[in-house]
Amino acid sequence: MTLYYSLVFMLLVAEMSIFMLLIVPLPFAIRRKLFTFISENPIIAKLQYGLKITFIFILILFIDSVNRVYRVQVELAAATDASKGGAAAVMGHERLEVQARKFYSQRNMYLCGFTLFLSLILNRTYIMILEVLRLEEKLKKFEGTDKDTKQSAKLAMAGDPGEISRLKREVQLRDQDIETLKKQSASLHREYDELAEKYGRTQQDGVPKKMK
Repeated sequence: MTLYYSLVFMLLVAEMSIFMLLIVPLPFAIRRKLFTFISENPIIAKLQYGLKITFIFILILFIDSVNRVYRVQVELAAATDASKGGAAAVMGHERLEVQARKFYSQRNMYLCGFTLFLSLILNRTYIMILEVLRLEEKLKKFEGTDKDTKQSAKLAMAGDPGEISRLKREVQLRDQDIETLKKQSASLHREYDELAEKYGRTQQDGVPKKMK
């Protein structure tokens, strides 16, 4: 096995280990802190970006391995047809060599294919667990049993890259400030209307007295 296929195999083992860690049953508080840490850690964000680039190369290796399997299949069929003729003893060694190449090509194809497939499964599993955690968070809020508001806010932003998550938090804070200003403006407007009505009534009450 060449070096890059050895690295693909190591990545496949790492994906299986991460998948097992994701499905391990943990208490809600620990799982929430774990996923919050994963979503906010800048090192993990850079690692995820590097893995996306790595999966592109693995996809290229997968396409190349599929092409090699097809070519070996054609060579094996040609060797089988040739062995049916008079050169069976001469072509026997070549046929074994073609079969060995077919085995290695199929191994590489399955290795790359399973690595890509498991990466999609991992991504979908991660998103589903985040959705379940958010639903549990909302349920605890409705029941009034959740008091860790900071962790709740962090969990709501989980799953986004670090810079996008920070910008979303800033937008939410500015939206809250705008809502506060709107409420203050509405309160001042009501007070102004009440003062204007009181002033109008005092003016109306003062006009008849002067006429008398």
